[in-house]
Amino acid sequence: MEYKYLMYSHLFTVVPCIFIGAYLLLVKKGTPFHKLLGKIYMSLMMITAVITLFMPAYVGTQFLNHFGYIHLFSILTLYSVPTAIIAVKKGQIKKHKLKMIFLYFGAIVIAGGFTLTPGRFLHTFFFC
Repeated sequence: MEYKYLMYSHLFTVVPCIFIGAYLLLVKKGTPFHKLLGKIYMSLMMITAVITLFMPAYVGTQFLNHFGYIHLFSILTLYSVPTAIIAVKKGQIKKHKLKMIFLYFGAIVIAGGFTLTPGRFLHTFFFC
């Protein structure tokens, strides 16, 4: 699969997460709507994390001629989503909440910020 298709697929799955995740962090928790949006958010986050593993790192240090430090956010997501689901199913609401906060700020805010650095597609798209 060509890189640009992966990039657009990634953007298609992650951009809604910016808004859904922010909304979920701000609204009343535990409602049926919160649970529905949470399932959508977590599904999209897992899909985007898998997609990013196939995207090579073109900026910064590479490992195995493919992975970069940015891929650590993919690992964060692949770990956080299932463990947050397990936590909420066990009634460990505080643990679930913390994982969701760290996931949003780590994988959306911080990783998203890195996508705006020079040499990356979104930097070129927005600033050049």
